[in-house]
Amino acid sequence: MQIKINEKNADVADGLTLGAVAALHKPDADVLILNGFPAPADTQLGEADELFLIRRGEIPTEDELEGLMAARHTPGVHACLKQAVVGIAGVGGLGSAVAVALARVGVGRLVIADFDVVEPSNLNRQQYFIDQIGQYKVDALVENLARINPYVAVKAHRTLLAPENIPDFFSTCQVVVEAFDRADMKAMLVNCVLELLPQSTVVAASGVAGYGPNNSIVTRAVSRRLYLVGDAVSEAAPGSGLMAPRVGIAACHQANQVIRILLGEGP
Repeated sequence: MQIKINEKNADVADGLTLGAVAALHKPDADVLILNGFPAPADTQLGEADELFLIRRGEIPTEDELEGLMAARHTPGVHACLKQAVVGIAGVGGLGSAVAVALARVGVGRLVIADFDVVEPSNLNRQQYFIDQIGQYKVDALVENLARINPYVAVKAHRTLLAPENIPDFFSTCQVVVEAFDRADMKAMLVNCVLELLPQSTVVAASGVAGYGPNNSIVTRAVSRRLYLVGDAVSEAAPGSGLMAPRVGIAACHQANQVIRILLGEGP
């Protein structure tokens, strides 16, 4: 009969148990998953069953991880994302969450830039941990992304972005994500990329504060090379701070728009 083992088709004899197949294909596996759920070794297998054989703590090889990821969003999509280069300007609440999302889908190379360090107040919405307080954000993010997908190449710039360095840092990027808090920095980044990097598209954000309605966060095509995420209204103010849920919604809008651009989808 035919089953799947770690997302690959396999022909096995009828009547085998989950444990017997594990002994043949991955004898050191100590976690046996059958059709999405942990199962005992004496479970009888049937046609078209899907198995995951896992050894706790083992890091898959690059080929193994890519095979598993490609099966989730098709080989053609994965191959395209693997070749992509995406820049992220600012790795706070928006940028760190965008980076995590793009690493999880297997974007091949990320270029990140930020001059700031992790502070206790960042933990309410940013993708850092309490033991990383005081670290430079780009260093902490490189560490965290490596725990998600060690095969994504991350180039980190521990510096303040300015018109003088933006072209050099992001020259290879197909898309640049604007993820700043300050309006003047947002405008500076967008203008620099649109004027100086004609090969790049910008995905920016405006209006993500507070806890307003989920669906007021939208993605707009401002021009052929500029997309804007947010409600374009909400600013951080007393009683309307930056909070993980709404910032996360906006960050995932940005990450999804990046993927759409990389895959050639229109506005």
